[in-house]
Amino acid sequence: MRCGIPALLVALALAAANALARAEEAPAAAPDAALAPRVRELEGLRRAIEERRRRVEAFEREQSGLLDALEAIDRAVAELEADAARRRHEADEAAARVRGLESQLPDLEARLARTRRAMSARVVALYKTGELGPAQVLFAAESLRDLLERVDALGRLLAHDRVLVERFRADQRALDGARSASREAQARQVEAAAQLAERGVELTRERAGKQELLASVGSDRARERAALGELEGAARALEETVARLGEAPSAVAGRAPAASPAAVSFASLRGRLPAPVDAPVVRGFGRQVDAQFHTQVLHKGIDFGAPLGADVRAVASGRVRFAGWFRGYGRLVILDHGDRFYTVCGHLGDVLVRVDDEVAAGQVIGTVGDTGSLSGPGLYFEVRQGGDAVDPVAWLRRDQLRPAG
Repeated sequence: MRCGIPALLVALALAAANALARAEEAPAAAPDAALAPRVRELEGLRRAIEERRRRVEAFEREQSGLLDALEAIDRAVAELEADAARRRHEADEAAARVRGLESQLPDLEARLARTRRAMSARVVALYKTGELGPAQVLFAAESLRDLLERVDALGRLLAHDRVLVERFRADQRALDGARSASREAQARQVEAAAQLAERGVELTRERAGKQELLASVGSDRARERAALGELEGAARALEETVARLGEAPSAVAGRAPAASPAAVSFASLRGRLPAPVDAPVVRGFGRQVDAQFHTQVLHKGIDFGAPLGADVRAVASGRVRFAGWFRGYGRLVILDHGDRFYTVCGHLGDVLVRVDDEVAAGQVIGTVGDTGSLSGPGLYFEVRQGGDAVDPVAWLRRDQLRPAG
């Protein structure tokens, strides 16, 4: 007993002194589990930008392939916007983590200070008792029972001191860990903010490049004629695609061509459909004089002058038969409403549905964008019966239609 107690007192004093003198180093940060997906995202972004450059250079060299060049730019912009959204989310998450960690620091520091004061008091008390202090307590026992009680009391006191030392070390580790995590979160926030700013510059450059490309077409009669030819070819391709939808099986294996889940037939809704977007009609159906190329063209849908990001809704219930990029129309959604009736929404910014999704009337299927558009933001909308385009105005409610201006 006399040998063990002084040794423990020395160990306790040394442990306390070391703990008070320095903080233990925080453990090394674990590898970032999200590194591999991040690399893939950046590789996809790099490929999109390289494809944009290749397509634009080919257009400039050959004076053809305008729609391909525009789609490459739109795809690069979409990748940049998605990456910017990820960087913004990362920056916001990091900022929230910094705030959370920094709010913990005062409590952790106060808890460590309390433990430090308790340890200091114990060290002083142990020093005052000297090496023989515990032995004197034991030798002062008046009976065997008294001795056993004193031994038990000393044991509990020593156990308390061990707990005190362990608690101090745990408090120190918690404080150091919170400080380290806060510094790491701050670094992530700064990095994400820098990447967000970089993506903003790249987006501005890509959008300016699209405007320069369109301006070069408007100033060159040969390119104007080539662009009109490409647009007519894209319209024919869309018409053929819609016609094939009535013949091809659904994308889900073994499922017959999709029919509308609506309780009423689409044909009965003629003149009663809501507009797909709350915006004026800026270009009608049929033969129109193209505002940019000043040439008469056959327009198989109508254009709504809607702002970027506005919700685009299904005009009736149906099933998604196409959702993705389509040459000349940017991001496009085709809905099958049954009985070979289809609606088409083009130039979308975001597509919020997938092929074979069933959608309800009024459900948001995407947002207004300018993908594939030669005239800026807006929504292109078609109604088709089989492979034939029909005037959407005849199908929409009159109170939903309003002219531009």
